[in-house]
Amino acid sequence: MTTKGTLFGLGIGPGDPELLTLRAWRLISNCDVIAYPVGDSGDSLARKICAPFIPEDATELPIEIPMRSERAPAQAAYDAAALKIAGHLNEGRHIAFLCEGDPFFYGSFMYLYSRMAETYKTVIVPGVSSLTASAAQIARPLAARNDILKVLPAPLPAARLKAEIETAEAVAIIKVGRHFEKVRTVLRQLGLAERATIIEAATRDDEKITALNDIPEGERPYFSTILVYRGDEPW
Repeated sequence: MTTKGTLFGLGIGPGDPELLTLRAWRLISNCDVIAYPVGDSGDSLARKICAPFIPEDATELPIEIPMRSERAPAQAAYDAAALKIAGHLNEGRHIAFLCEGDPFFYGSFMYLYSRMAETYKTVIVPGVSSLTASAAQIARPLAARNDILKVLPAPLPAARLKAEIETAEAVAIIKVGRHFEKVRTVLRQLGLAERATIIEAATRDDEKITALNDIPEGERPYFSTILVYRGDEPW
């Protein structure tokens, strides 16, 4: 009987290839199959990050994941991906699935894990998240001592965002994209816009760091994180 392969969910960091962990690099270099998500454009940031380390003889397995607000298309895509991955694992091939940031911090790999882990050996390799990378890039701590840090997805309703921000000293807002104007409006209502910084494409060549108030009206930074500190902890 063929021994089943192992599925590795690799956190590959926010964009700079040098932020790959040694363990992720080793697995990419040695796994039989390299899988990665592909968006609607056909491009894969995950593959781009790891391109210098993917062996020429590795089998590549692009996984098409539609970017929709509806859940059904993505769920169907993960179902189909699980079948493809299972085919390789059943043949004894080890698979490295590349996941931007950290696999279990809003990472896409969690949806494959829920489909594969009961049947196949599945290993999670943590990575540098965009949240911690963003804090490093602006050289400002996320929080300190007894500060409450909240991580808030921008798609939340405005009222919920406002209520959550009001009860935290430090806030990280992720998945900003088309929700930017809503988030900025909430921060302005709370008098926090001047304390907010937006980091686009953290650690990548096209990184931009901008004070929230300096973003022109109508502009929508996409791959971005907004960091806000409203506490009074002296650094």
